[in-house]
Amino acid sequence: MKEKVYLDSTIPSYHFGRRESLAVFADITRQWWSEMAGEYELFISGAVVDELESGDYPNREEVTALVSGISSLPRFADLDGIVECYVANYVMPKSLAGDAMHLAYASYYNVDLSAHLEL
Repeated sequence: MKEKVYLDSTIPSYHFGRRESLAVFADITRQWWSEMAGEYELFISGAVVDELESGDYPNREEVTALVSGISSLPRFADLDGIVECYVANYVMPKSLAGDAMHLAYASYYNVDLSAHLEL
């Protein structure tokens, strides 16, 4: 049985990254995608799709196409409460409420791994 991996928006974004200063991260992401992604059961959420679709960058269509075939975890009733709890108890800083939402999805659905890039 494959391990379940939740991808936040940074992974597909870096897959098509064009900024020279972040080229190493883009290369690593593409390598992981081509060599390792198939070893896992991948998941995203509506929050990931919203972040990717609302971005203003030149390769948005490629990025959203990349995740279009990935299973999306449905929004659940307690999501906002869990995010608020994470922020209130300093599990995640208030400035990273979006990351708290990704963590809530991964936790709620008992995903094995959560993949993201923090720079």
